[in-house]
Amino acid sequence: MMSKKRETNTSFVKWPTFEEIKEMFKEHFIMDRREDGVVTVRMHTKGGPVIWSMELHDAIGKMWRMLGTDRDTEMIIFTGTGNLWVTDFEAASWAAEGDNPAETRYNHMFVDGRRMIIAMIQDVEVPTLGVLSGSGGHTELALMCDLAIAADDITVLDPHMLPGTNNVPGDGIHSCFMELMPPRFAVWYLLTGDKMSAQDLLRLGLVSEIVPREKLMDRAYEIADMLMAQNRIVRRLATQLVRRNWRKRIADDLDMAFGTELFGMFCSDELHSELLSMIEYLGLEGKIDPPLKGKIR
Repeated sequence: MMSKKRETNTSFVKWPTFEEIKEMFKEHFIMDRREDGVVTVRMHTKGGPVIWSMELHDAIGKMWRMLGTDRDTEMIIFTGTGNLWVTDFEAASWAAEGDNPAETRYNHMFVDGRRMIIAMIQDVEVPTLGVLSGSGGHTELALMCDLAIAADDITVLDPHMLPGTNNVPGDGIHSCFMELMPPRFAVWYLLTGDKMSAQDLLRLGLVSEIVPREKLMDRAYEIADMLMAQNRIVRRLATQLVRRNWRKRIADDLDMAFGTELFGMFCSDELHSELLSMIEYLGLEGKIDPPLKGKIR
C-alpha cells in the first residue's frame, strides 16, 4: 500500500550522498559500494599502506558516523592497503604534540581516539566486517568489527609497551584484547608487545577465519553475500544485539583507559612524532608490497 503524501511544516535534513562521502574522505579511504549497499572502505596513504597521522585519527570516527548512518549503506567492509596495517607514524603530522601537548592530546587523542572506537560501535546501524589485511598494530580497527577475518601471512602486535614506545595500552586495544581473548593471554600481549601470527589470531578468538591473501577479499564478499540474503531490518537489528558486550566494555573501560594512557605519556615524556617504525621488529624489511609512500620522518 502506498503511503499518502503529507503536508508537513519542515523537511528532513539532507544527508550527504555516498558519492559526497566518498569524495570527502578520499585522502584517507578508498570507498566502493555495490548495488546492494555493501561498502568497502580501504585505508591508504597516497594509494599505498597507511602511515598513521593525526588527520587519519580524526577521519576514522567521522567516517564511521557518516557512513554508518547513511540509509543507503547496508554493510561496511573495513580493510587496509597491501601487506601492512599500521607500522609507521608521520612525524610532521604529530609534531603539534610537542608544540602544544595538552591541547593536542585532548583534541586529537582523547576526543578523536575515543570517537574512533565509540562511533564504530554506537553510530553504525549495519553489520561490519574487519578484514585484517596487513601486519602491524592498531588492529582493533578491524578486530572490533562485528565479524573479522585475516590474511594468513600477517604478524600483528600491540606495540605500546615496547622500548622506544613506552605508552599505556589504553587507546582501544586494551578493550579489544580484554573482550576477545582469555584474560591471561590479553594481559601477556598487552604488557609484552609479543607478536602474534595469523594462526595465533585464530587460536585466541580474535578472528573467525584466516584466508590466503589472494582470496581474502573474495571471502569478504562471500560473507557479505550471506548477510545480504537476510531480511534487511532483521539483519540490522541483529547487528545491534551482538554489539551489546562491546557497548558495555566501552562504557566501563574506554574513557578511563584513554585518560590513563595520556597521563602516562606526560609522565614518560613520549611523543608520537618520535615513535620507532615497527617494520624491522616485524621482520618486514624489503617485504612491503606495495612500498610505503609519503613522508614518515
